Amino acid sequence: MTASLFHDDELITLAPGAVLLRGAALPDETAILAAVHEVLAQAPPRHMVTPGGFTMSVAASNCGRLGWVSDRTGYRYQAHDPESGRPWPAMPPCLARLAREAAARAGFDGFAPDACLFSVYQPGARLSLHQDKDEREAAAHPLVSLSLGLPATFQLGGLARADKTLKVPVVHGDVLVWGGASRLRYHGVATLPDGEHPRLGRRRVNLSFRQAG
Repeated sequence: MTASLFHDDELITLAPGAVLLRGAALPDETAILAAVHEVLAQAPPRHMVTPGGFTMSVAASNCGRLGWVSDRTGYRYQAHDPESGRPWPAMPPCLARLAREAAARAGFDGFAPDACLFSVYQPGARLSLHQDKDEREAAAHPLVSLSLGLPATFQLGGLARADKTLKVPVVHGDVLVWGGASRLRYHGVATLPDGEHPRLGRRRVNLSFRQAG
C-alpha cells in the first residue's frame, strides 16, 4: 500500500488521526534511556503466554498504575506484576511528559497515560497484526508508541485484519501516535532484522503508552 505522506517539519501524517514524529524523543534521550533501564531492572521483561497457549516472541513488562498482561485466562490490565506480586514501577515523569506532548502535537490534547507497555524485541521477534482494545474506553484515547534501539518496520493496517498495510520504517527516537478515526486500526511490527545499536545493543525496546483505566 502506498501512502501520500504530508510532511510538517518532523511530523508525517500516515492516515487520519495517525502521525509519525521523527526523532521526537532524541532531545531527552539520556533521561529516557535511564528511565527505561530503571523500569526494566525493577520489573524484568518476560515472554507472556497468549490465551491460546502460545509464547510471545516479544518480551514484555510495564510501568504506571496499570500494566497489560496476558496468560491462559485472557488479556487484561492489572495493578500488580503477576510474577512479583508488587505494583508495577511508577511511570517516570520524563516518559509521561513525552507521551502527553506527543499526543498533543498529534492533535490529542488531554492525554493522561496510566499504563506503559514495554516490548523488548530481539532479532527475529515480530508482533502480528492486532488491535489494542483492552482499555476501558479504547476508542476515546490515542496510543503513543516510542521506538528505541534497533530500527524496525511498523505495519499500520485498516479496521479489518485483511486490509492492506502501510509499512513505516521507525528508528531510535521516533514516536508514533494514532487515535480518532485510526485508533482501532490493526497494527504490528515486521520480523526484526539483526543489528547492533550503540545504546541498546542487539534489541529494540518499544514503549506503548495507553490511557487504560
